[in-house]
Amino acid sequence: MGTVFSFDVRGGDPPAVRAALAEAVGALHGADAVFSTYREDSEVSRLGRGELELSGCAPEVAEVLRLAARAERVSGGWFSARYRGTPDPTGIVKGWAAERAARRLAAVDGVRGVGVNGGGDVQLLGAPEPGRAWRVGVADPLRAGGLAAVVSAAGAREWAVATSGTAERGAHIVDPRSGRPAVTDLVSVTVVGPGLAFADCWATAAFAMGARKGLAWLETLPDTEGLLITTDGEVRCTAGLGAWLE
Repeated sequence: MGTVFSFDVRGGDPPAVRAALAEAVGALHGADAVFSTYREDSEVSRLGRGELELSGCAPEVAEVLRLAARAERVSGGWFSARYRGTPDPTGIVKGWAAERAARRLAAVDGVRGVGVNGGGDVQLLGAPEPGRAWRVGVADPLRAGGLAAVVSAAGAREWAVATSGTAERGAHIVDPRSGRPAVTDLVSVTVVGPGLAFADCWATAAFAMGARKGLAWLETLPDTEGLLITTDGEVRCTAGLGAWLE
């Protein structure tokens, strides 16, 4: 998927955890083989060229496209899993795959906490230690090496943090209305929610909307908070984000 994944698993029988990690890593490579738009032989690429019907794809393809269709409806079309008329679920696959890997690891007997980081987007389940919460630093897009915030939530059993922006990869977020890179007054949007698949979608959609509309829309989503940073360094947050910040 063009990025690095890391795993933090607390508790559990070591051989069982190692076996589950091997399965999770294998599933991530499998997702890349199925969904990559850069591989001509991937099922998504073949689906887009009309060489393969959806019914002939792995069941995960229909699942991801169904989730992407929901994200498109909720965002009013600001998130899309199509590019130039062909299926392109790039904006949801990484979050979906990382969330699925985390849940696979959390199902191992004795595991009390799991963190899966996919290119800076994180799915967290359980807790690292009794009485201690996971902590996630949000990179400052305007100050290399700095943090814009630290997110933590004691008592939350499952939550995710996803960031979309231009700091790392430039203008790569597409405005679905024009098919061209989104031009907004934002440099980053960070979303906190229960699952990484949708947190990633919401961050992308809010970025494409711009600061004013993106913030207002995030306020309407249940169990979702956002932190938006504008090109001039202004920080805007949803009303409930403060409960998540250290």
